[in-house]
Amino acid sequence: MIVDSLQNAAKYYSLHPNFQKAFDYVNQNDIANLEEGAFEIGEGLKLIVIIGQGNTKEEAVKGFECHDKNIDIQISIKGPETFAWKPREKCINPNGDYSDERDVRFFHDAPDTFFQLQEKQFAILFPEDVHTAMIGEGLLKKIVIKVKI
Repeated sequence: MIVDSLQNAAKYYSLHPNFQKAFDYVNQNDIANLEEGAFEIGEGLKLIVIIGQGNTKEEAVKGFECHDKNIDIQISIKGPETFAWKPREKCINPNGDYSDERDVRFFHDAPDTFFQLQEKQFAILFPEDVHTAMIGEGLLKKIVIKVKI
């Protein structure tokens, strides 16, 4: 997992061939005014704009998840937004089977830690990062860029 500010995104371009394309899209568009929904923004890149009321920690951990085929770049647009995290190798209580169609595996495990993103900060969550988000008060807005591995 990586947590940083958008102004430092270039430091991570070498980690995946599509990271620069993802952050270029963010820098070249008015992300604060993107409409809710899912959009293909390039080969192996999908942008999801999420707007919703923040959840409690207890409610959010019901969606404690990880992915096998994608890396998430999650960017806070309107927050602050709290995330829960735990390394996948420590998760031992699956919540159902892996969904290949949705590329998601859920867990009943309790998070090891919580962290917060402020506006224009991001988290890069790899397949080994079990996570959940949208924890907070009031209206939250974020983008998630799915980067195909």
